[in-house]
Amino acid sequence: MEMPTPNANVLSKKAHIVERLSKILPAESVIFEEHETRAYECDALTAYRCLPMIAVLPETTQQVSDVLRVCYEEGVPVVPRGSGTSLAGGAMPTADCVILGVAKLNNVLETDYDNRLIRVQSGRTNLSVSGAVEEDGFFYAPDPSSQLACAIAGNIGMNSGGAHCLKYGVTTNNLMGVTMVMMDGEIVEIGGSHLDSAGLDLLGVICGSEGQLGVVTEATLRILSKPVGARPVLIAFDKNEVAGACVADIIKAGVLPVAMEFMDRLCIETSENFANAGYPNAEALLIVEVEGSELEIQEQLTKIISIAEKHNPLELRESKSEEESAKIWLGRKSAFGAIGQISDYMCLDGTIPVSELPYVLKRIGEIGNEYGLRVGNVFHAGDGNMHPLILFDANKPGDLELCEQMGAEILRLCVEVGGCLTGEHGVGVEKRDLMFNQYNEQDIEAQLNIKDVFDPKWLLNGAKVFPLVSTEDRRAA
Repeated sequence: MEMPTPNANVLSKKAHIVERLSKILPAESVIFEEHETRAYECDALTAYRCLPMIAVLPETTQQVSDVLRVCYEEGVPVVPRGSGTSLAGGAMPTADCVILGVAKLNNVLETDYDNRLIRVQSGRTNLSVSGAVEEDGFFYAPDPSSQLACAIAGNIGMNSGGAHCLKYGVTTNNLMGVTMVMMDGEIVEIGGSHLDSAGLDLLGVICGSEGQLGVVTEATLRILSKPVGARPVLIAFDKNEVAGACVADIIKAGVLPVAMEFMDRLCIETSENFANAGYPNAEALLIVEVEGSELEIQEQLTKIISIAEKHNPLELRESKSEEESAKIWLGRKSAFGAIGQISDYMCLDGTIPVSELPYVLKRIGEIGNEYGLRVGNVFHAGDGNMHPLILFDANKPGDLELCEQMGAEILRLCVEVGGCLTGEHGVGVEKRDLMFNQYNEQDIEAQLNIKDVFDPKWLLNGAKVFPLVSTEDRRAA
């Protein structure tokens, strides 16, 4: 993918910028030697790399403000970075940029159980938010697969979801307020400790904006009381399409599981070899989890099992203990790491209407055969958030390009059936050239106008999300 070339004066300005930033931050928080900046050359979309000019690691909102003000005055592009777990190249640098990492902004600032909220710095990891409140019987609902490492800043930037988003929603449904620093250094507060703010839904604009409008340094998040209990059921099928039809029927019946996950044969076998979760020999696997009191659990599971049995499952296994529940989830949680042990892969996240699951799963298999590449499917079935894993050999000339072409065809398929390009990974650099498949020129222009308001100089992550041809004049201004 084409990345913008550095400005001609970048190298000559570097020492000057380092000098200015070093007056703001401790010496160890300004990283400019080539061997040190290499740690920031890519995110989890590792196929594409570019060394940044400088990386900085501020520890406070004021330091973030001071850094951005310097970059604004000097006309230096800034790429915000959470934990670098983006699968769409959202934190990939340009050669002329300053990477602004929030990893040191990791403190809990406030817990308020009466109003069910927690306020944290944005570099805090997703899982550690729940960790801060779990002893008091609370949890933070969004749970992306990378939750052990991913930062709340990145979750907000990409509007991340996770296995439990079917019931509890994604980040935007659990975000109450942010402290954000504008590109010129101005610090603004949006939302807060109340349910809804008057006026424009600016919080809705910020969540999912991929670091293009400002740098979020603090977040007020909704926390929930832990459910009384939860129990998964494992359902195996002999065809992907049958599993997809079962998902659609469960949703159609009005049952709302807390999670509904899908795995195909490739992912089942690979995860089983990796994690020994005790998965059956099957073409497709559903993990459906419900929660509540024992009576509520039994009532929901009875309906789900009744629906599943109409699709003639190969196996139907209801968990009888916490150990069995952990075993059922072990393979699903290990799927991405397991695939990574056997092959390079590209992970997509197109989203489709649940009713289209049978057809889309069939077409993905056909597309894989047409391109001669294996594809594994593991995804949040309840909300139609697909995660096809396309396997390729990074050392084989042309394989990456073939993988990209196949991925683009799958994403176009998602849009064609009424879905969208991304459910939680974001657009980044991966999907920016596909944006016209979902939006017309007027739609794109409306979105560009919003960025013009927040970031008139187009210095914040400006090479992402939108096709470069649509932003060339703005980035060059």
